[in-house]
Amino acid sequence: MSTPVDDPLSRERSHLSASRSALRAMREDVEALDISDVTANWVNAEVLARQVAERIKALADLSDTPLFFGRLDYLYAPGAEQAEGADGERFYIGRRHVHDHDGDPMVIDWRAPVSQPFYRASKKDPMDVALRRRFGYTRGDITAYEDEHLSDPAEAAGTSKLLQQEIERPRVGPMRDIVATIQPEQDEIVRSGLSGTVCVQGGPGTGKTAVGLHRVAYLLYAHRERLARTGTLVIGPNRSFLHYIEQVLPALGELTVQQATVDDLVAHVEIKGTDDARAAVVKGDARLAQVLRRALYAHVTMPAEPVVVVRGSRRWRIPAYELEELVRELLDRDIRYGAARDALPQRIAHAVLVQMERSGEAPDDRVQDAVARNSAVKAAVKAVWPAVDPAKLVLRLLSDAEFLAVHAEGILDEDEQKAIVWAKPARSVKSAKWSAADAVLIDEATDLIQRTHSLGHVVLDEAQDLSPMQYRAVGRRCTTGSATVLGDLAQGTTPWATRGWQEALTHLGKPEALVEELTAGFRVPTDVITYASRLLPHIAPGLTPVVSIRENPGHFEVRPVSGPKDVVEACRELLRHEGSTGLIAADARVPELARALTEVGIPYLGPGEETTQDTRLTLVPASLAKGLEYDYVVLDEPQAVVDGEPDERTGLRRLYVALTRAVSGLTVTHTAPLPSQLV
Repeated sequence: MSTPVDDPLSRERSHLSASRSALRAMREDVEALDISDVTANWVNAEVLARQVAERIKALADLSDTPLFFGRLDYLYAPGAEQAEGADGERFYIGRRHVHDHDGDPMVIDWRAPVSQPFYRASKKDPMDVALRRRFGYTRGDITAYEDEHLSDPAEAAGTSKLLQQEIERPRVGPMRDIVATIQPEQDEIVRSGLSGTVCVQGGPGTGKTAVGLHRVAYLLYAHRERLARTGTLVIGPNRSFLHYIEQVLPALGELTVQQATVDDLVAHVEIKGTDDARAAVVKGDARLAQVLRRALYAHVTMPAEPVVVVRGSRRWRIPAYELEELVRELLDRDIRYGAARDALPQRIAHAVLVQMERSGEAPDDRVQDAVARNSAVKAAVKAVWPAVDPAKLVLRLLSDAEFLAVHAEGILDEDEQKAIVWAKPARSVKSAKWSAADAVLIDEATDLIQRTHSLGHVVLDEAQDLSPMQYRAVGRRCTTGSATVLGDLAQGTTPWATRGWQEALTHLGKPEALVEELTAGFRVPTDVITYASRLLPHIAPGLTPVVSIRENPGHFEVRPVSGPKDVVEACRELLRHEGSTGLIAADARVPELARALTEVGIPYLGPGEETTQDTRLTLVPASLAKGLEYDYVVLDEPQAVVDGEPDERTGLRRLYVALTRAVSGLTVTHTAPLPSQLV
């Protein structure tokens, strides 16, 4: 029996097919462009060719990704007066804009203003929407639809089944976008303006990472020219996390956003060493910025001798007191050390030119530049305001206890100074065993000497784990731009973890930032988040627990076991379900579990490696679990996770992270007693 032509599902499939054809035509139009004779030189030609290539890539049709996921039928054309009997406008909402050969839209970009009601319209405020339709897909093909008649008071409000299915859809591979499931409170953050910095406090499963990535995509849509000039950057906690999220923005057609870790940003030296917790805490303290500033400007000395400039038969003398005035004036201006050093020769040259003019000469700018390059002027600048290498400055502070004591006096006490001074001083920058915290200090010193380039917008994820000095390093990258700060105070697992967002935002240089809290859980099932929330009073008192909106309570089990074989069996059981499975364990137990999996022939991946239909199990050290998610999780030995950290509070926070990585189900296995906070 053939499907009737007027069948709604058939019509929607026809529109999908036509939209794909239109997108293909848009791509072919760009591929057919002849740019061989439209540029003035080879540099412009290269730039244009790269832009065309990026446009072609952005117009790719991903066969397994729905081109549109919703439809809006308005009561009448948005922004127009409603005319009696007039038909309303209809818009298909998707990941990118698609138009036909006449330029008429077939799919509207989800970021466009006309798409906003798809996320925010409700029975209470229908926003002139008569009908909102959601589509269900299987491998890119429409298989179902669901309608909400927002303007019909007789239709009861209910939970969207397709929305629930999309949230709970099994995860295989990297993180995907959430454009089809963005909730009103998330949409408000996503569409907030470019000029303001937003901090999002969100518990596990509230979608804060996705919100941050979608905000970048929205800002690039709304402010493309400006951000094309100034740049955007996503900062994640580690490479595994960045690999996990790296496909989200390209799926939305955004290919130019850089990704990095904080360590990448401050990679001035090779990291060869590590700090103990005490040293790392002190080095990460914002007071170190004062110590560095003191040590740097201690290199400036007041002139004791005059400068004598010889030009032809004339000698021009600038006395020491006048040179001192020039130096003090530059110090009072509080500009960068390097910028002030570059300005000093010109200031001295100007003083010489004043004398020349008084004697009846008429020097011009070329004469001033020549005087600034005079050997006597160069020698005076070198003696008064010497060049300083930032790595060598930090090297001396960490190697020379006396030098550190002089510049840390009144800032760091003796115990703090002893904690950071190297027991065995390094002989050179190259041979030093620099730690990650040392690299941040070098970055601070570098910025004191020469201003760091600022981007238009920076997204900082898992921000709760940053030290004050790391916040300053990130803040330097957006001094003239804005930021989206994402994190969860309850998931802070470093000894220097953020105690409060206002303090963190002050270190970032954005104290005026708006702090938003997401408490509705879309990812973690009810039974799982309820169990994990038992830890909140012990790790983050006063923080609002996440409330799962999932109707499906999810699979949850706490299972006593006798050894690794039982843990492997728990993994085998969960692998019978569709989707990905993560085996999370204390770092020290990972090798033993790896051997147990290998013995029974279960293939597994490491964090950040992409799962496939054949290999769906990932073995995850607890220290790398943050930010990752799996359909099902086996959590091995909770007490071992706690014991793997330097203190109980940090251990319980690490455990909270591990407990909340599951989307559909969690099995907790243990031989040792569970932590008392969970009982």
